[in-house]
Order: sequence, then structure tokens, then C-alpha cells
Amino acid sequence: MNYPLLSQIKSPADLKSLPVDRLPEVCQEIRHYLINSLSSNPGHFGSSMGAVDIIVALHYVFDTPRDRIVYDVGHQAYSHKILTGRFEAFENQRKKNGISGFPFPFESEYDTFVCGHAGNSISAALGMAIADLNTPGQEDRKTVALIGDASISCGLAFEGLNNASQNPNNLLIILNDNDMSIDDNVGALHRYLSEITTSAGYNRIRYKLYTKFRKWGLIEDKGKGMMLRFNNALKSLVSHEQNIFEGLNIRYFGPFNGNDVQKVVKVLQDIKDMEGPRILHLHTRKGKGYAAAEENPAPWHAPGKFDPTTAHRQAEAKKSGQVPLWQEVFGDTLVELADTHPEIVAVTAAMPTGTSVCKMNKFPDRMFDVGISEGHAVTFAGGLAAAGKRPFVAIYSAFLQRAFDNIIHDVAIQRLPVTFCIDRAGLVGEDGVTHHGLFDISYMRVIPGMKVAAPMDSTTLRNIMYSSLKWDGPLAIRYPRGKADMEPASEMQEIEVGKARVLTCKEGSRTVVLSVGPIGKNVAEAIKRVESEGVTADHYDMIWIKPLDTATLRHVADTYDRIITIEDGAKSGGFGSAVAEWLKTYGCDAELVRLGVPDEWIMHGTVDELQRECGIDVESIAAELRHPMSKTE
Repeated sequence: MNYPLLSQIKSPADLKSLPVDRLPEVCQEIRHYLINSLSSNPGHFGSSMGAVDIIVALHYVFDTPRDRIVYDVGHQAYSHKILTGRFEAFENQRKKNGISGFPFPFESEYDTFVCGHAGNSISAALGMAIADLNTPGQEDRKTVALIGDASISCGLAFEGLNNASQNPNNLLIILNDNDMSIDDNVGALHRYLSEITTSAGYNRIRYKLYTKFRKWGLIEDKGKGMMLRFNNALKSLVSHEQNIFEGLNIRYFGPFNGNDVQKVVKVLQDIKDMEGPRILHLHTRKGKGYAAAEENPAPWHAPGKFDPTTAHRQAEAKKSGQVPLWQEVFGDTLVELADTHPEIVAVTAAMPTGTSVCKMNKFPDRMFDVGISEGHAVTFAGGLAAAGKRPFVAIYSAFLQRAFDNIIHDVAIQRLPVTFCIDRAGLVGEDGVTHHGLFDISYMRVIPGMKVAAPMDSTTLRNIMYSSLKWDGPLAIRYPRGKADMEPASEMQEIEVGKARVLTCKEGSRTVVLSVGPIGKNVAEAIKRVESEGVTADHYDMIWIKPLDTATLRHVADTYDRIITIEDGAKSGGFGSAVAEWLKTYGCDAELVRLGVPDEWIMHGTVDELQRECGIDVESIAAELRHPMSKTE
């Protein structure tokens, strides 16, 4: 398609050269471009479509990159990339060696802060705004935090709001309210935002009075908070409404239509030079400009490939007999167990569909979506367990990192029977560095009393979940994104904690591979590949990272000359490290090779590409089997 305006915008300076009445055309071209580009090269569709007008207005009004825009979760930021010199490069976004799907400071001077996880924009932007006020010559720089209505319910966002009202700053917070997270928003704050109203005229009058009183010497900066509180109280008395943001001494403007780019430009121009923290509340429509996404926004958050004309998504039709996703195996098993165990409850943090916890809607009183509040999810589950329930907490690996202290303090110390179902463990692909689940093995295995398992197949996952109901204390089960190996066995069986299984064992083999999790399938394929060359290796599916199967390790140490460990996770502190520690203590002198994700940041690409980069793909394992050599790690 032809993009007459968009193709000429190489930087925000080109955008600013246009008259304001041409901006709706720019927004329309961006939406057409996003539809055509993302239909074949998938990404985060709905949020970015809804935020087009806000982002165009921001770059039109503010002097970026000197003025900073700090995004909260980059799902909404595609327009930002397109307007900041990456129009041509956008075709390769999320592809290996292409641009990231999220703002990334190493990629562009316009990308001010990493934003793969929700809730950090206000705190980061506040730091920047305060730094500028305390740097000679930088006092006039502007900082804007753009946060969504789901993200602002995050505890970190409220910590930022609380401090924004306490420290001198000129931060502008834009609340992009599209009435959605990835799934439907939950909680009292969501209901509050849907009802909040105020008068923009009132805010303008109040600000003019404040500036005049200050000019006349009737009020000083130290008295500003008192005046704001008095005005807020008076406004609440007259309107019978209370505003949570004004209660924090943050001036509130809105709500306005965030999909009216000219209106947003006007409002931003009115308030951009005001002093003190402000919040601008804008209503947008997720998926704006594409009817299918507007009408059914949840599946269009990241729809995969689709036909831009018919809106048919490739992921819509599940073929008969298709291998289930790991999350579906988890969700179906959870419901099956819940049928006969009324003590089972499910907890997730804003990802009921992504984790398949939504299947527990069969028991609505036993399924809890707590919103983007991972720490709360864990502590809440601890409370449920302390009162006799058996909580299954399903959270993506990269997001569970945020609840590390809660896991230790509120669950593990008390030996509470909380099962952590760690979805998206390992390399996740195109979402890249902020979303890879690489550290859960390392941070879970250091916690006393924590059991950590990585099933290689879906039947083992089901058996661990089934057996866990008889175990005490916390348990972590990690499994990846994507398809499982096969339809799992329908009948569940008890499984022993800390017990491995032998997959291949041939007489005379001097090399053994110890794997945990589905990466073992790569090992099995690599062993088959080298067999025709006369190379043999045995293969053990260890299943357990903690406790280790020490009986099996003793046999391995006494039998093999070369031991290879492999994991889809960080090598540092991971499964291989646990094996190395045990072998050292045992006094084993066999050669040990540890395969896993190296101690560096892994960017984006397909899972196959990233496994190859990390040396845990089939061919890399086969090469390791073909050419044994001593390695110092």
C-alpha cells in the first residue's frame, strides 16, 4: 500500500512540520500499516492500534528525544517506533537481528527505558523528571509516563504515584484507559476508572488561581499541597465525587477521548508547561480502526497471523487431534483435579487465558484473577493455603520474578502447600529479552524446602500435579510456551519426588546426557542422529532439579566418563550447577559439560533460532556428542 505521509516521516521533526488537521490522516496511515504488517509478521496488535492517536499527539507536542516518553509495557508502542526512524525496519520487528517488539534504549535514543513488564513507567519517569530539575540547564526538559489502566493497578505504579506527590517534579502521567488488560480488567480500581469524571474547566480555573496567588505572594510552594487538598475537599463536597489522584495531590485532567488526535494535541498543549505532577486520563478503544479487534479485543491482543480482509486468524481453528498446548494440559488437568478436590483453588495475575486458568471458570468461586499484581498473587495464595486450601498459582516465569520475596517470606518459610505453575519457562521467542523465562530454576532452587520439577512431557506434568496433592510444602513446576509432545495419558498416576527415569541406556556407552524439561526432546533427536555414525550416548530424564535424584547421580558418577547436562534456562545457578555441586562433593572426576543459556542477555527471534544461538538445539547437541573434548566452565 501507499503511505504518502508516513513514508515521509523519518523523525518526529517531520511530523511536527505538518498542520494539526493532517494528523488524523497520519493516524489512519499508521493503522493501515499496522494491519498489513502485523497480519503477516505477528505482534501486539490491539494495544498498539488503540494508542496510535496518543503517540502521534505526544511526538507532535513534545520535543522528543530531548523530552522523554516513558512507556509502560511496550505493547502499545509500535506507532512510536514507526515515527522515530524505524518505519522501514518495522517489517523485521521481533525477528532475529531485527528491531525489538518493545522500546529498548540500546536500539534508539527515542526509547528511554526498558518496558517489557508492567508498572514501572511512573517510577522510572519520576526519577528522570527529578534528575532534570536537579541538573543545571536541563530544568525545562519534559518527561511523560504513558501507562495503561491495567498497569496502573500494579503495586509499583502506586508506589510511584505516592512518591510523585511527595517530591518536587513536573511529571506528566498519561493514563491510557482502554477498559482492558490482555483479558478483561479486574478489581475495584478498574470500576473506579470507568466512573471517574471531572471538569477540565475546573482544573484550568484552579491552576490559574494558584498561579495568581503565588504571583501575589499569597502562597508558596510549600503550601501548594495544602491548597490542593483544600480544593479537592471543596470539589468533593460540591460534586459528591472523590478523585483518588487528586487525593494524592496530583492534578487530574479528563477523561477525554484519546482517539481524537486533535483533541489530545490541544489538551497536551494546554498542560505541558504546568509545574507539578499531573495525570491526564484518556479513553481509547483497544483495536481501534479494525472492527474485529474492537468487537473482541482479548484474542486480538496478540492474534498471530491473520487475513487483513476477512480477519480470520490462523490460530482460530483448532484441528481435530491437534497436539495441545502446555498451558491447556495444565488447565484441563487442574479442572479435572478440582472436580474431586474441593480444596483446590487457582490464582493468576492478569493472565487467565494465557495460562488457561480461565478453564477454572467452571468453579467461579475458586478461580482468582488478581490483575497485574504478582507479589499479591503469591501472598494471597499463601493466605489461602494457611486456611486449608491447595492453591495452584499460574504465572509466566518472567513475571514471577517480581514475587521472589513473597515466595520466600509468605510461602516457603511457612512450608505452605502452594504449587507454582511456571508457564513460558525457557526461551519464549519473539517477545525477547524481557520475556524469556530463564531464571526460575536458579531462583527457585536456592529456597529451602522448595521442590522444583521440569516435566519432559505432558503426561509427566499431569502426574506431578496429581501427586502434589499428597505432598507438603511448596512446589514449582516449569513448562514452556507452545505445543506439548502429544495428547497426555488420560489416567494419572502417582510420581515419586526426586526420582529420574532412564530413557536410553546402551551397553558400553561412556557418555550420558542428563536433561530436565522438554529440551530432552532435542537430546533424544540428537542421539538418534549420531547413532548411524557409531556414536552412542545414554539419556536420563531427571525431571527434578530439587531434590536431585542422588541415587541416579551416584550411578552416573560411577559409570560414565563424560556427563552432559542440558536445560532450557540460565546455566548460571541452574540444573547443571546443581549437578556440578553434587558431583564435586561426591568426588567424581568425570568430565562435565553444562549446556544451557549462557550468562548474557538473549534478544528476540524464533525459539529454534535462539536455541541454536545458545547451543541447545538438536545439531549443537549432536556436535557435542560427536566431538567430545575437555571444557573448563
